[in-house]
Parts: sequence; C-alpha cells; structure tokens
Amino acid sequence: MTKLINIGFGNMVSSSKIVAIVSPDSAPIRRAIQEAKDKTIDATCGRRTRAVLFMESGQIILSAVLPETISGRLKESGENDADE
Repeated sequence: MTKLINIGFGNMVSSSKIVAIVSPDSAPIRRAIQEAKDKTIDATCGRRTRAVLFMESGQIILSAVLPETISGRLKESGENDADE
C-alpha cells in the first residue's frame, strides 16, 4: 500500500517514490532545479524553498518544509507500516 507524506500546506507525495530529500542551499542543487524547470513542481505556496525532493520519475518537488521534518514524517510512516 502506498503511503502519502505531507510536504506542507496540504500537499502530499508518495513515500515510496522519493529518491532523495535535500536542502536547496548548494549550487549543484540550485542548478539541478534550473535545468529541470519543466519537471519541477513548486509546492511551496509562495514561501521560501527549504527542501527539494527528487522523485523516481525524475521530477523535482520544492517544499517549504525542512528536510528533517519530511524525513521524520517518513520515519513515522515506516513505523506505522511495521505495526500493520
């Protein structure tokens, strides 16, 4: 069963499709976002980008939630799976 993770402001992504969650502060990450503009989904709702999610499909999702917060939500989701 696919679990959806809240990445902020009611936006959800499939936890099984996330490849990496990184901070947008480094130049290579900013460059990757610019190069993949047509495959980028902005889920920040006009706020500052604090996390960049790289998906299996090659899409990049921008989130206003910190990477540590999203990672914690992934861990919580994983613990819930073990309980079932």
